[in-house]
Amino acid sequence: MFSRLREDIATILERDPAARTGFEVLTCYPGLHALAVHRLAHGCWTRGWHWLGRFLSHLGRFLTGIEIHPGATIGRRVFIDHGMGVVIGETAEIGDDCTIYQGVTLGGTSLYKGAKRHPTLGKGVIVGANSQVLGGFLVGDGARVGSGAVVVKPVPAGATAVGNPARILHDAVDVQREAAAAKMGFSAYGVSQGDDPVAQAMKGLIDNASGHEHQIAMLWAAVETLSRRSAAGDCVPSDAQTREDFDAAALNQLVR
Repeated sequence: MFSRLREDIATILERDPAARTGFEVLTCYPGLHALAVHRLAHGCWTRGWHWLGRFLSHLGRFLTGIEIHPGATIGRRVFIDHGMGVVIGETAEIGDDCTIYQGVTLGGTSLYKGAKRHPTLGKGVIVGANSQVLGGFLVGDGARVGSGAVVVKPVPAGATAVGNPARILHDAVDVQREAAAAKMGFSAYGVSQGDDPVAQAMKGLIDNASGHEHQIAMLWAAVETLSRRSAAGDCVPSDAQTREDFDAAALNQLVR
């Protein structure tokens, strides 16, 4: 047990830049405390001491704000960051090296006893804040679940799931939009997209700004080509956009 505790402390020191010392992690990190209590509760549960397991789980929830059913299976070097409001169901399985942020639910959509009702997270999965993963399916190794996402179907290994309901980012448009958003200083998929009109408007703005950037780049490339081939003078149309006017800072203020 103490070797696992040392391993968990080392994991937090590695992944959380706010963690300074092992003593600080040991005394001030509720995610660490919740996992330590869960190991005791899970041991009781697997030995058939169900009431004691549930009672220890209840104490852990009271002390940390993190609710882990004693029947859940959790691997090594799992980091629950902040943790308040995290709920992990009875048949959930969490692989090694996963990271789970606050407000996450690993829940079920079925009421059948004895069935696999809760998700399985592969190795190295990251589940963003306030996201919900609901159902007895697999989230593959190295996958990421975006903040605020609602995932109700399997996620392939290495993929990113975003939105409500969640979809998998895979095509070129997704990649371009995320790259454009990163230049503006925020993530296009930090919150659920779904049918939210504000989110849809943001996607349109990002696509529009990205298109403008592309057109300007093509225009200047053409100007440079013409300048090299002739001495015709200024061949740029009078209404051409010769400088970038997109105000990313103002847009950031609007979406805060």
